[in-house]
Amino acid sequence: MGATSTGTPGARRRGRWRKAALLGLAGVALAATLGAAGLGILVERLGPPDFSPLADVSTLVVDRNGALLRPFTTSAGRWRLPVDIAEVDARFLDMLIAYEDRRFRDHHGVDPLAVLRAAGQLATSGHIVSGASTITMQLARLLEPHGERSFAGKFVEAVRAIQIERRMTKDEILAAYLTLAPYGGNLEGVRAAALAYFGKEPRRLSVAEAALLVALPQSPERRRPDRAPAAAEAARNRVLDRMVGAGVLEAPAAMAARERSVPTGRRPVAMIAAHLAEEVVAAAPEQKIHRLTIERSLQESLEQLAADRAALLGKRLSVAILVVDNATGAVRAHVGSAGYLDAARAGAIDMTRAVRSPGSTLKPFIYGLAFEEGVVHPETLIEDRPTRFDAYRPENFEDTYQGTVTVRQALQLSLNVPAVSLLEAIGPDRLFARLREAGVEPKLPPSTRPNLAVGLGGVGLRLTDLAGLYAAIARGGSVVPLVVEAENEMANVPRDRPLLARVADWYVADILAGAPPPNNAVGGLIAYKTGTSYGYRDAWSIGFDGKHTVAVWIGRPDGAAVPGLVGRIAAAPVLFDAFSRLGGPAPLQRRAPFGALVASTAELPPPLRHYRGLDVVASSPDGAEAPLVLTFPPDGAAVDLGAAGGASVPSPLALKAAGGRLPLVFMVNGRPVTSSPHRREANWAPDGPGFAHLSVIDADGAVAAATVRVE
Repeated sequence: MGATSTGTPGARRRGRWRKAALLGLAGVALAATLGAAGLGILVERLGPPDFSPLADVSTLVVDRNGALLRPFTTSAGRWRLPVDIAEVDARFLDMLIAYEDRRFRDHHGVDPLAVLRAAGQLATSGHIVSGASTITMQLARLLEPHGERSFAGKFVEAVRAIQIERRMTKDEILAAYLTLAPYGGNLEGVRAAALAYFGKEPRRLSVAEAALLVALPQSPERRRPDRAPAAAEAARNRVLDRMVGAGVLEAPAAMAARERSVPTGRRPVAMIAAHLAEEVVAAAPEQKIHRLTIERSLQESLEQLAADRAALLGKRLSVAILVVDNATGAVRAHVGSAGYLDAARAGAIDMTRAVRSPGSTLKPFIYGLAFEEGVVHPETLIEDRPTRFDAYRPENFEDTYQGTVTVRQALQLSLNVPAVSLLEAIGPDRLFARLREAGVEPKLPPSTRPNLAVGLGGVGLRLTDLAGLYAAIARGGSVVPLVVEAENEMANVPRDRPLLARVADWYVADILAGAPPPNNAVGGLIAYKTGTSYGYRDAWSIGFDGKHTVAVWIGRPDGAAVPGLVGRIAAAPVLFDAFSRLGGPAPLQRRAPFGALVASTAELPPPLRHYRGLDVVASSPDGAEAPLVLTFPPDGAAVDLGAAGGASVPSPLALKAAGGRLPLVFMVNGRPVTSSPHRREANWAPDGPGFAHLSVIDADGAVAAATVRVE
């Protein structure tokens, strides 16, 4: 029997494999020789390389300085982040080239010396000691995968490598390789790997981190640190040993790196400004890099603030925050919820875009228009007394009245009757027209017109709307649209018509700067206003300093009532905390513009000293009281008092009524609730979750009722 037929099957297979490997290396050497002499015919037959994988990279959303906010996977579900060589650690690049392709900067795609060395090692040892594939050849294989390695495959890789070298610079080849190199699972490229395994960009890697990233592409699945940490550590240590031998690392540095543990899991993908990132990508899905006006460090800080405050306020409450640059209208922070992945708080809903009742936050614009018309001055006296405007009878938040106050005090204390009185004087339609000219479209129920209730929140607006409106006040009355794309920031220009005339705008800003601050906060540094929507569904606080406008919303995304949710208590502290994270308030512009009248009440012209309103009355024309109404909670409401969460003592529920004739009696499920008969509110402490029938009876026997669900 001939020699070729003797020996064990394993020995025969090793012999055939060695022969095939030698042929493959010979093919690579042939390609190198042909490359030096010219590969015209072969190149024409193969056609140009397929560079399309380099175009199918992850879409990136970055901040105004280029810092990563949120990446998105490719169409194939891979994390393939484009790489800029200038943003990759130089020591990692040195280690990669020393380990993979020492003559990378000198050869033309194929390294004949490496081929001869590998062939000689294979022939003498019987197994592969070192490979002959260059980085360019590996890039060719990543661009056009062809399954199992073979003589034909190696030959094509060699020819493709020579083609690639003719079309790309060395740095471009390196960047392409580091974009496509596999790192385990759906991670491709050094940037995706560095973020997933170390939680950092690859610009500054430790020696241990760099060595691990050099080792992984050779066998990415068997060496995945999140699945095979021991194999990953062994591969990393081999790289470190090679680097010492190649003179890239000193032995002590390599020894110290060997002592470092390898990561045993993948870190979560960055999801900073997640709502805004989704919005811009959906608007331009073909665009691969979206640069926003966001400042990443501020965004992260305010996202944490929103999450922390929501956790204190209640399990179903969410928080939204916007920060706007007054000068340009650029959005510096956009927090859409208390946690994008927090399903209990409906975190995926962007509450900066949700249409909600703004409460009292429109009052400054009512006063501003009244100043424009010369109806009042900040020091004009105005009445805060129970008043009916036809069938509409507004009440103050705490059901008390201040009597005669200045207009300044009325706005700072957010008194309802003076605001409605001035809105009647200027007209709700005029307010709506001015808001629309500013680019804001208030929402009303179908087939309804603006009425006096809009001044107290009877209209729908978004947090983005209010942020833009208050930024206009900060700017002196001119409206600049909000922008989120960095390329649009410097091109942003004011609208043709200002929101408020300059003098009226200054009056409003000066009044808001004197609003009482929250507990433990310093007043006079921020001009701000709070608001609470009907039924305690929304708490607002919007303010500005000399540089930024900050808008805060707190509530339940499903619109359920939250007793005790009040703007000045819940939202104002968040506003002041947000300003502190901006580095502290910038000085407000306090100098009065030309034409402003700075005077006391006594120094005003007689018509401006005391505003008594239009034809308003304290009762209806026939002397009857307004109909009795149970104003809170509304019929059919779900009220979160913590009862369903197992609270030992659920929060009390405030019952409120309007109209009717005192005294009033409040009842729950047919039982009276202890309250003052001369007040229009009472507090009821429920026993636990469930439905409750609420009613109120006035002195004439009139009844108003509602059924609610306590949660």
